[in-house]
Amino acid sequence: MFNPNKKEYKQYSCDREAPLLEYLLATLPGTKTKIKNTLQGRGIKVNGKVVTQYDYPLAPGDKVSVSCSKRNDTFKSRYVSIVYEDQYLVVIEKQPGILSMAAGHSSLNVKAVLDDYFRRTRQKCHAHVVHRLDRDTSGLMIYAKDMDTEQILEHEWHNIVYDRRYVALVSGELEEKNGTIANWLKDNKAYVTYSSPVDNGGKYAVTHFNLLACSTEHSLVEYRLETGRKNQIRVHSADMGHPVCGDVKYGNGDNPLRRLCLHAYMLCFHHPVTRKPMEFSTPIPPQFKEVINADRVR
Repeated sequence: MFNPNKKEYKQYSCDREAPLLEYLLATLPGTKTKIKNTLQGRGIKVNGKVVTQYDYPLAPGDKVSVSCSKRNDTFKSRYVSIVYEDQYLVVIEKQPGILSMAAGHSSLNVKAVLDDYFRRTRQKCHAHVVHRLDRDTSGLMIYAKDMDTEQILEHEWHNIVYDRRYVALVSGELEEKNGTIANWLKDNKAYVTYSSPVDNGGKYAVTHFNLLACSTEHSLVEYRLETGRKNQIRVHSADMGHPVCGDVKYGNGDNPLRRLCLHAYMLCFHHPVTRKPMEFSTPIPPQFKEVINADRVR
């Protein structure tokens, strides 16, 4: 009987240690673009588990399965894409405009989208929130699939996550190419986060920044978090005199893209169960670069 949800795969047995993409390029027919699209489209399995990580380490004897269909139709969402999934966790990339978890009745949120996907694929698990991104921030996030994994990630977060980077389009031309911002952050009664150069009873926050590109009107900046405080990048950007574009809370009204121009583009961590290093990155939103280029040609 034909099952439209059943996918046919070609099977390969790995004969050496190699990163997954390197092995696929050396083994499979077709162009590099086609192979990368198959990998990004969740069409590759390693030992029965879907893998999308380019540098996933293969060992001799690993079974690599390559989908014969053009795309994976199991998961569809305009707001969320799955970057990596195994039995313990899922790494997703979210678009702006969706909450990390429910807040109020019938709010659009990533957890609900993932829970629906788990139900449809008959996985006996739920999405457990480990960390959050603001509704209008896009980028990479981890969700645990069971409470044990969630507890490990929650309690060992600062030891497990070893690199988190964001990219932002900010207002104005940065005077310094790189540097560090460090101060104390605390919410006032209106739930607005404000900073202080001295201990104000809040939490100490450290952000490292690196200028990627700029015009006289805007700058494209990479931020590396040493701490992960509420609204940390947005407040520190405002402290620099260069608020994130589209930030209605801490910004200056500069909003060339009609969105908060902040994207979590790199997330590196040790797997909470296997302890293997897991490194993920997404492209910088092209619209951010387009604003810089448009400024330059005016």
